[in-house]
Amino acid sequence: MELRPPETGFWRNLRDLPRALTLSGFIAGFIVVLIGYTGPLLIVLQAGEAGGLTQAQTTSWLWAVTVGNGLLTMFLSIYYRQPIIAPWPTAGAALLVTSLANYTLPQAIGAYLVAALGLVVIGATGIFGTLIARVPRAVVQGLLAGILLRFGIGIFRVLPQEPLLVTACIVVFFLLKRRRWRAPTLGVLVVGVVIAALSGDLNISGVNIALARPIITLPEFMLEAMLSLALPLCILAVTTQFAPGEAVLRSAGYRAPVNGIMVFIGLGSIPLAFLGGHGQSLGALTSALVASPDVSPDHSRRYAAAVASGAWYTLFGLFGATIISFFAGFPAALVAVIAGLSLSGTIASSLSGAMEQPDTRDAALVAFLCAAGEFSLFGIGAPFWGLVAGVAVYWLMRPLRRPVVVEAGSPELQK
Repeated sequence: MELRPPETGFWRNLRDLPRALTLSGFIAGFIVVLIGYTGPLLIVLQAGEAGGLTQAQTTSWLWAVTVGNGLLTMFLSIYYRQPIIAPWPTAGAALLVTSLANYTLPQAIGAYLVAALGLVVIGATGIFGTLIARVPRAVVQGLLAGILLRFGIGIFRVLPQEPLLVTACIVVFFLLKRRRWRAPTLGVLVVGVVIAALSGDLNISGVNIALARPIITLPEFMLEAMLSLALPLCILAVTTQFAPGEAVLRSAGYRAPVNGIMVFIGLGSIPLAFLGGHGQSLGALTSALVASPDVSPDHSRRYAAAVASGAWYTLFGLFGATIISFFAGFPAALVAVIAGLSLSGTIASSLSGAMEQPDTRDAALVAFLCAAGEFSLFGIGAPFWGLVAGVAVYWLMRPLRRPVVVEAGSPELQK
């Protein structure tokens, strides 16, 4: 299949946008936003609560990642004329649920800035492919599975407290998934809200429709935060977002300029970090939704669906304070179930990838167990140590013997 190259030309592509946008593309863009708001967004809210952030600080964080998503998605999609989504990295937010409490917000923002600069350097130097090849994929998959494990377990930790709510949400999720719904967590949200309302556990009286106010926080740079937050955030973004995101666009028929995309997203993440944003990335599942032939049979018009998604994200992000007050009225069990179910597919694929190859299984297992331990050593969190331990075991367990090289004309070739 011949891949469609990017068609750079911002103003020309912007003029073509009204003709390229279809009703199916408009709906696909809205579905992308629903997926983000019924799963990954709750991870951000959990991280803010676990990190002890005030509601104003969490609102600013939410504003940064949602509006940042919208603006970067619209710019990149129009500039390259490809369906490019720039969401906040869910794995990064999950990492912060367990790690953010160990640092102050200025220290975390310093780490966010370093991670964003790391993306700029990786994209500008063109070492994306080299970095992907150097970091063992199984170790990264094991590390990601370990970070996300607590969310999967969290589903069943709240089961004794709300057996009806949790069971109903699980059943609805897998029934909708069996029917191949694009956003099964949306169905979980609806059913969960209905059950919580009937049982009196839903409290949305405090919902206030108001615009979010971003807050600027100056960074502090701390070595422990660089190792515990910046390094894992950068590696997770490259390996679990940009790599599969590029693969999704390639499978849809696009030759995505991943290095240029990475530079733009890294540069865009820098000002957002001052507002609390932990960075943006390249979408995989979400890009697949707007790059589908269902959006348009014409490859050159599908970028409009991504632009519609960006517009929706920007609109919703401006009302971040309202979103937070709405979710604050949810029972804790419902939040835990939605978060866990929304990450269940990522947990499954990560575990599968980690254990797929026997030669790297030990290293992946060590990374998984270490990251799942949720400990801190010398002020540095478990994800960093999981990465170090996994890579160390990978090199330790590599076969020492050299491969046998058979020369042309050798009798071995004639057997």
